[in-house]
Amino acid sequence: MSTQDTVRLPRAGGGTYAHTPRTDAAPQPSPGAPFTSRTVFSAAHVVADPYADVSPDGPAAVDWDATLAFRRHLWSHGLGVAEAMDTAQRGMGLDWAGAAELIRRSAAEAKAAGGRIACGAGTDQLAVPATLSQVRDAYEEQLALVESVGAQAILMASRALAAAAATPDDYLETYGHLLRQAAEPVILHWLGPMFDPTLEGYWGSADLDAATETFLEVIAAHPDKVDGIKVSLLDADREIALRRRLPDGVRCYTGDDFNYPELIAGDDRGFSHALLGVFDPLGPLAAEAVRILDTGDTKGFRELLDPTVELSRHLFQAPTRYYKTGVVLLAWLAGHQSHFTMVGGLQSARSLPHLARAYELADGLGLFPDPSLAASRMRALLTVHGVPQ
Repeated sequence: MSTQDTVRLPRAGGGTYAHTPRTDAAPQPSPGAPFTSRTVFSAAHVVADPYADVSPDGPAAVDWDATLAFRRHLWSHGLGVAEAMDTAQRGMGLDWAGAAELIRRSAAEAKAAGGRIACGAGTDQLAVPATLSQVRDAYEEQLALVESVGAQAILMASRALAAAAATPDDYLETYGHLLRQAAEPVILHWLGPMFDPTLEGYWGSADLDAATETFLEVIAAHPDKVDGIKVSLLDADREIALRRRLPDGVRCYTGDDFNYPELIAGDDRGFSHALLGVFDPLGPLAAEAVRILDTGDTKGFRELLDPTVELSRHLFQAPTRYYKTGVVLLAWLAGHQSHFTMVGGLQSARSLPHLARAYELADGLGLFPDPSLAASRMRALLTVHGVPQ
């Protein structure tokens, strides 16, 4: 076997081992009919401009053509796009000015493509600490922009609110004010501290049971203004218990990248819709799985999606907030962009053995339309980092 038939991957403790890539891509799902049983969003990454002369703490330089092309890829498979969320490195390389431009461009692209889009509205134009009044004003500014471009709003968890709020009532008043102003029903986002440590104690308590009560109180007071909730706590039992307490008509969108197949499949008392970062690399496969579920074939849905969980848990392992690095690596290996560069220099946030394992798992799943391209690019990355091929 020639060296070009294998990729030598690094072991975490030292040394290397040979991985034999797939020679033929797994059948790539083709676009199909719109989903009927679930509403599904993929949170999408941004593509950096590799030629920009920028520093890690400077404004993001985005390759807009490649970024929008990736969104068209997701829409072509029937997925909605959740824009300017943490997957797009919101608050980790992409500032509010960059996010605002991303929202404007993606919303216009969604109209042209006939794709569904929801966009994150937060408070990241603020410095922390800020007052509750400043938090409210910042949310209002971002909500107004999202609504002005015709996108659905996702009210993101706010670092500034987490720092400014002294009691659960501060959350009730802030969110109540925003929901009364919202022109259309929004999605509320509960992002756990594993995704952003500054959000510890969100909804007014580090006790998740107490925080849940405050969260549900917000929804109960304004059910007509809440389309759904996105829960990103990586706790399947807690999500199931929470969705069973939602008012009629309020959806639960799972953001659990560890347990999504079982949560989307559901049980005899309900199910979760989806708004997931892992559906960025899994887009076509995830879309095919949901179409199988649309036929009532839960077993077929699980058989297709369950094998992807090992990859997802690897990408989202602690520190979870750096999962974006693996997501962008897989986009590069799959041919969706020409380079492995990220805004804020975040391509350096995961170890080489971590990235190598992500490649190996994705290759095994048949995620790469051109396995030889993926292998060639992975060899190049490894060679640059001193792993002989």
